[in-house]
Amino acid sequence: MTLRKTLLSAVAGTALLAGSGAAFAMDEITVGYFLEWPMPFEYAKVMGTYDAAMGVKVNWVSFDTGTAMSAAMAAGDVHISVSQGVPPFVVATSAGQDLQIIDVAVSYSDNDNCVVQNALEITKDNAGELAGKKVAVPLGTAAHYGFLKQMNHFGVDLASLEIVDMAPPDGSAAFAQGSVDMFCGWGGSLRRAKETGNVLLTGAEKEELGILVFDVTSAPASFVAENGDLVAKFLKVTADANAMWADDSKKAEMIPVIAKDSGMDEGATAETMATFVFPTVDDQLSAKWLGGGAQEFMKGVADVFVGAGSIPAALGDYSAQVNTGPLTAAKGM
Repeated sequence: MTLRKTLLSAVAGTALLAGSGAAFAMDEITVGYFLEWPMPFEYAKVMGTYDAAMGVKVNWVSFDTGTAMSAAMAAGDVHISVSQGVPPFVVATSAGQDLQIIDVAVSYSDNDNCVVQNALEITKDNAGELAGKKVAVPLGTAAHYGFLKQMNHFGVDLASLEIVDMAPPDGSAAFAQGSVDMFCGWGGSLRRAKETGNVLLTGAEKEELGILVFDVTSAPASFVAENGDLVAKFLKVTADANAMWADDSKKAEMIPVIAKDSGMDEGATAETMATFVFPTVDDQLSAKWLGGGAQEFMKGVADVFVGAGSIPAALGDYSAQVNTGPLTAAKGM
């Protein structure tokens, strides 16, 4: 089906790029992130804290999807990606791209979801009526994984749907115009879609089905191996920003800065971040996350994608795709 061909094409392109090699200039690095996805690290970004702590110029470039982040890292154009979704990471590494997870960026079960047009009056109680509908989904992303798991839960045959690969901003625009019946995405795009649509499952209901939603900070394994201290310093700044955000007395200072950097108003920024959880370094190194839970979850994501015909094969396990060395070093800084 079109879904499979599109994603396999992206996987093949990423694998080819992964073999091209990249030269990393250490007088400056480039970091990828998302607009309309407000996080504490943006406060440190604006304040120049990363540059000062790392001793290099940090260039920042925004992306619409995690799959685009993978391609940019494969090409050597981006050295670190903040808040890449686990599914696009799994797609890339399953195809042979040598990426590693270096921290857990954020957990957000209620901020990545699928929304159905209100006019269709389709809820979790009659989700079977989605058959024949047109769905905007950013393939190979966390939203794609959640979509597949929800359709499996509701018994909706993927072959009965018209699935269109669309980045969240484009998908929400199409949803607003009534060009698609269902939208899957995150952040500001999800918030806009919910103005005229309803979710099928809440974040808590998704978690009960094993649909965890979290993003990671990722980087090419070669870059991490050659620049471990630099990566550790980057993670230390991020952890300090997260700790600052955890102090309620600092939020009033941080929100205006984060809002402006993420391209959002302050109200929407506060509302969005209220649904986010930023695990501490100790939490990230625990069994729930990088101590085993993330690896197990990635295998589950890969198996779902294989079962749906979205990727050709999964790795035997994903332990090698997690590197806790820099985060452990950051903890000691």
